[in-house]
Amino acid sequence: MWQYRILETGFFYADGGAMFGVIPKTSWSKKYPSDERNTCRMAMRCLLAWNGQRVILMDTGVGNKDLRKLSYYRFHDLKNIADLVRESGFRPEQVTDVVLSHLHFDHCGGCTSVDEEGQLTITFPNALHWVGRKQWEIYMHPAQKNSSFRRSDMMPVAKAGLLRQVDSAFELAEGFHINIFKGHTYGQLASYLDTDEGLCVFPGDIIPTQAHLPDAWISAYDTHPLFSEAAKRRLKKEIENKNARLVFYHDAYHSSCIFNSIKK
Repeated sequence: MWQYRILETGFFYADGGAMFGVIPKTSWSKKYPSDERNTCRMAMRCLLAWNGQRVILMDTGVGNKDLRKLSYYRFHDLKNIADLVRESGFRPEQVTDVVLSHLHFDHCGGCTSVDEEGQLTITFPNALHWVGRKQWEIYMHPAQKNSSFRRSDMMPVAKAGLLRQVDSAFELAEGFHINIFKGHTYGQLASYLDTDEGLCVFPGDIIPTQAHLPDAWISAYDTHPLFSEAAKRRLKKEIENKNARLVFYHDAYHSSCIFNSIKK
């Protein structure tokens, strides 16, 4: 069985209309607060899991690179992902795998960091970094002016031979499964781990917050809303009646929930 720890890497603000798409503010504001700018505080919540043989990290936060260029998001209370791993009892060199839900900068920025000498280094130098094959293709050939991908986040990992591409569901280790979706963006990975408490699921941005549990509550950041809705329905079907705990990457107010206990 796997043990795990939730790692809070920091927060930012995103436009409420963008986070909830076509859902009227009169509806979403009852479930998720916003400020006078109509922006919502969002978390960047990673998950560290271990079983005695493997140490697996799911997503890495935004990291410490080029944050001035992202000042619109008002990143705050940031914590270094490597330090959080150390606080959990592991050295960064002991992390065997990094599973990236997708490659937007707020999910994979911590894969590399800038050291005291200004050099770009790989944060988890011995870990295989798992990404969806289609997601990697989009990362390498993004749409014009797409600012969601940064070359500095993943290219050092790829050049070091630490990148592994996923094109179908598989078991990364005993009791740790990865599934692949088109939700939010093509090649989205969701992780499922068996724990003493039951199934724990890290869905990435397929279900970014507890407020997004209803099928039709789709973010405007999602590239293909109909695929996102189908992905959400599929994931929820997979975990129905399994007493599964969902860990929300972006929810600043609810880190997780038992899926079947929430009215959806």
